[in-house]
Amino acid sequence: MIKFPGIKVLAQIYESANSVVYRGIREQDHKAVILKVLKQDYPTPFELTRYKQEYEITRNLDIDGVVKSYALEPHQRTLVIILEDFSASSLKQLMNDRVETHGIAPLPEFLNIAIRTAEILGTIHAANVIHKDINPANIVFNPETGIIKIIDFGISTQLTRENPTLKNPNVLEGTLPYISPEQTGRMNRSLDYRTDFYSLGVTFYELLTGQLPFESTDALELVHCHIAKQPIPPHLVGGGEGERGRGGEPCPKALSDIVMKLMAKMAEERYQSAWGLKADLEECLFQLQANGTIAEFPLASSDISDKFQIPQKLYGREAEVETLLAAFERVADNPQSKIEMMLVAGYSGIGKSSLVAEIHKPNTRLRGYFTEGKFDQFQRTVPYSAIASAFQGLMRQLLTESEAQLEQWREKLRRALGTSGQVIIDVIPEVELI
Repeated sequence: MIKFPGIKVLAQIYESANSVVYRGIREQDHKAVILKVLKQDYPTPFELTRYKQEYEITRNLDIDGVVKSYALEPHQRTLVIILEDFSASSLKQLMNDRVETHGIAPLPEFLNIAIRTAEILGTIHAANVIHKDINPANIVFNPETGIIKIIDFGISTQLTRENPTLKNPNVLEGTLPYISPEQTGRMNRSLDYRTDFYSLGVTFYELLTGQLPFESTDALELVHCHIAKQPIPPHLVGGGEGERGRGGEPCPKALSDIVMKLMAKMAEERYQSAWGLKADLEECLFQLQANGTIAEFPLASSDISDKFQIPQKLYGREAEVETLLAAFERVADNPQSKIEMMLVAGYSGIGKSSLVAEIHKPNTRLRGYFTEGKFDQFQRTVPYSAIASAFQGLMRQLLTESEAQLEQWREKLRRALGTSGQVIIDVIPEVELI
């Protein structure tokens, strides 16, 4: 248990890979507070900057549905964010406590939580903030007061759009079972506010069925599921239509369809605004209260986006994509003896990178590595610049692997390079780190 000046720390209530959360009482006014402390004894400058950004975003979001930030204080060699405490528990904790119903929420309670969460998310998006980590651990609820708030803006962004980079699944930002396809960096598309709708869909799925749509201990397999596999619709989970997981309470098809729309692989096929989602959830609650059942109705009739969105797909590149994928399949069918290099030429900004990134999805399916290099007009005097750049990218990917896998690559590199290792290190310094 930590000691913090001016605050009586009562208990530790949560611990993640990056932070520890405590509940306490502020001595000057006896106000209940939450302390969120960076876990590392010596945080990196990047981690400290992230923490400050989380505090600033939370403090500037003056929204009833977002937990209030009181202060950011130094503590020993790290930082502490002091937050409001309204005696709430996360939905994750509430699900874990409901052992007898396997974590499944009753329909009226679920709909009230879902409507309020959609409303809060809409207000957050209206402030031009993308949360990027919506999941049951980051939605907190006080059953006695009915107050719901969204917490943990640690990886949130105030940009309207981001271009995620390809990373090892073990170091992706976000909570992997809830992450959107585009947030994996393997969908050849940028990320916008609609990523939160996918994560919210996974959260609703879990609340309704007591289980996740995709469950795996293998991070790369989970990424592939988000990108390419369709989950069992909630109303069919449990073996038969109308069964809600192992709880046996019927899940209406209309509600199931709402969840599946939220979890569409392409952002254009999801809800385009939180207000359209809220309207459909309110219709479900109205029918349930009036009739005791929820009949199917046309979804998204009130779903109007206030943002102009251009569909993110390649146009007029079908032949080139086909050539690229055909080469990939040839190599994948015979990886021991096949090596091919693809060269793509074109003017700056014509879409070479977007074309090459079409390889991400099939490559994830086959658990391959992806690397690329670009001959830049300002590096014409550097021999083999694009080839060196491509292999630098590959080395950085390998450095995120487990120690056992790294040892295999060390041995492969020793055998392949022999006494020429230093020559390669001079051109590709990352090789030395492996």
